Amino acid sequence: MAVWVLCRALEVLELLSEVRRAELAARLGLSAEELARWDDISRKMFVPLHDEGIISQFKGYETLRELDWEGYRTRYGNIQRLDLILEGENDSTNQYKLSKQPDVLMLFYLFSADALGELFERLGYAFEYETIPRNIAYYADRSSKGSTLSQAVLGWVLARSDRQRAMDFFVQSLQSDVNDVQQGTTAEGVHLGAMAGSIDLMQRVSTGIEARGDVLHFAPELPQELERLDLSIRYRGHSLDLRLTRDALRVRGRDDAAPPISLCVEDNIYEFVSGTTRVFRLSGEAKGRFR
Repeated sequence: MAVWVLCRALEVLELLSEVRRAELAARLGLSAEELARWDDISRKMFVPLHDEGIISQFKGYETLRELDWEGYRTRYGNIQRLDLILEGENDSTNQYKLSKQPDVLMLFYLFSADALGELFERLGYAFEYETIPRNIAYYADRSSKGSTLSQAVLGWVLARSDRQRAMDFFVQSLQSDVNDVQQGTTAEGVHLGAMAGSIDLMQRVSTGIEARGDVLHFAPELPQELERLDLSIRYRGHSLDLRLTRDALRVRGRDDAAPPISLCVEDNIYEFVSGTTRVFRLSGEAKGRFR
């Protein structure tokens, strides 16, 4: 994330005119030396790895002990608050390979496979797309899922590799407040993050939508439990109505004055003119974010 932020900051400065860039640098006290250091840091951050491509939560993570997950589930049933359970046993979560919600999984929630590949390449690490499902499986099995956000994140990252399990997590996320899954927290206020995450999962995972460069990308795959998904978005002056079915993606523009934009559907790029409607037949071979 630090590397991504530094890269975007440098990219923004490059997009500005020379005069505006000089004004902003003066206002913020940005020197050429500091910008050079940003670039240097963005190429030299250390990423700990273990077990052939598993991204470590932190350096030394692989030396921690494995937890007897089944044993704890048998004894306690709900183990979302493993921290309290272990404290009650005079033990600590710091001794084990476990997380309430693994930070590593957020990489696959926030970044596409292509974006992650670019970041790792910039840092000088080899990155194989095949390691993504291995990382997801590794950390999903070592999470107590103690946050309502965990269900939305796990539903997202499993959406293309284990669709049934992803749908189970999606349903659990929807039930966060309806069934007060954390046994008392709903009375303190609804879980807005889980609510937004559930909507986001349906909209962005199903459409595989991603704004990258000058192109709006789609890698659609509708869940088997749904027959159709409709949503509206704004992109570069265009108001777009999307309708996704199992076989097609329809894009309808409601503006007449916006300049043409580029859409990429299943790795094929098309020009889209404002005020028109296009229907793209789907083959089910989308790549990109869910490679």
